Amino acid sequence: MKSPDQGDERGQSVRDGVLMAIKESSESPRPSPARSSTGHLSRDDRVALGKAARARAPRATQQVWEASSIRPDPVALLEGQAASRVPELVPIRYGRMLVSPFTFFRGAALIMASDLATTPRSDLTVQACGDAHMSNFGVFASAERTLVFDVNDFDETLPGPWEWDVKRLAASLAIAGRERGFSDKERAGIVQGTAEAYRAEMAKLATMRDLDVWYARLDIETVLKEIGEELGLTGQKGDDKALSRAKAHADKQVAKARTRDSMQALDKLTEVIDGETRFVSDPPLIVPIEELAPEKEAAHLTERIRDLLRSYGKTLQSDRLHLLEQFRFAGIARKVVGVGSVGTRAWVVLMLGSDGQDPLLLQAKEAQPSVLAEFVGESHYANQGERVVAGQHLMQASSDIFLGWDEVEGLDGIHRDFYIRQLRDWKGSADTDQMIPQAMAAYGRLCGWTLARAHARSGDRIAIAAYLGASKALDTAIASFAETYADQNQRDYDALQTAVSEGRIVAETGL
Repeated sequence: MKSPDQGDERGQSVRDGVLMAIKESSESPRPSPARSSTGHLSRDDRVALGKAARARAPRATQQVWEASSIRPDPVALLEGQAASRVPELVPIRYGRMLVSPFTFFRGAALIMASDLATTPRSDLTVQACGDAHMSNFGVFASAERTLVFDVNDFDETLPGPWEWDVKRLAASLAIAGRERGFSDKERAGIVQGTAEAYRAEMAKLATMRDLDVWYARLDIETVLKEIGEELGLTGQKGDDKALSRAKAHADKQVAKARTRDSMQALDKLTEVIDGETRFVSDPPLIVPIEELAPEKEAAHLTERIRDLLRSYGKTLQSDRLHLLEQFRFAGIARKVVGVGSVGTRAWVVLMLGSDGQDPLLLQAKEAQPSVLAEFVGESHYANQGERVVAGQHLMQASSDIFLGWDEVEGLDGIHRDFYIRQLRDWKGSADTDQMIPQAMAAYGRLCGWTLARAHARSGDRIAIAAYLGASKALDTAIASFAETYADQNQRDYDALQTAVSEGRIVAETGL
């Protein structure tokens, strides 16, 4: 692929120069502000900041990925993370990562953060997601009960380079495209379209009033209709059967998301015993507290969780606290969630309304330091749960009404930070196993638009738009990076397989 600014004949010289610049500029983490530091600069000054960033990190150099001779062992990085997690759950994490190169990528946020720290930086900071792969976008209910599309995972959020989120999103699309058997051309088109959508939306946002940017959101049904008409998914262009199936599947996923609420979760996760609603037992995936510890210790932790719920309520708006207090505590269980999060402590809390058939399921999830912290500086929030909540509020157009944070003492006597939210509230995500190239291209563009809007809320959208420019230079560079990093991800996936086969680590599959 051609170097987007200089061309093939200068590609190697660009690479050599970039690698030297990277080495010189990445010897120590750079502190990042918690919010945009533009102050009250004029638009011209902010444009100048963006143009100056091109000198530090030319757009062509964003294509570069080359592992250094001192690159950390990827398996060792995963083992380091395991040290602070629940030991008996760590093998499940490895097992889920071994399902495919894509599931490995989902769990490898720390590995990629370590790698991205050696790549060029524009030094234009935003509230970064830190783990912006394609499966961490999805639909959920807004506070106004409309179905919106947004970033939906913030465990790793921290102020950092905007390009790191874009590159993680791009690489995830390239990896998923490989698993679907898409051609090189199809994958390049998907990633370039995603980067172009990010660039075009940032340019649009740069012209908007601050309040308009803050209120901007994507109504999923309206957006899918617009994308569907453009791509022929609504039947208005052509009669391709694959496109018709893709449209039908998308409609089904949106309808399914509306059913994923507390009532649906109640049916799946609980049972009625002697007239009382209790969590089911399905170890190790969901285990009621009574089965995790002796009676005295279980009672102690149950009381601590009750204290957490009372204390965390102070982090909510007063009206939402009032609503929370309408529910009574009914039980807790440990639940295994996700891929990269497996092994962190995650509790589901059953709350019941006045008639016992009015459930509220909350999730209290442990918040550890972001994988970005080592490379961009520690969060200025003392509580990692508050870091997650603050970052989510900055990036999302509409957040869960019960989103809050606190700390709690565990069974081992250690105090840990948690954030709390509803377990399900019309949540849905893309099914990558069913995507055809046109559908993944549309989905990538949707993610690109969404990420630009999330970044524009906290970063200097005018400076970033000036850096991105009007040409396809950045789009092409990101597509090149995505393919090269997909190769690296495959090598790291193979390394994990080898570590398991040699007995270095233990993986538990099928869970």
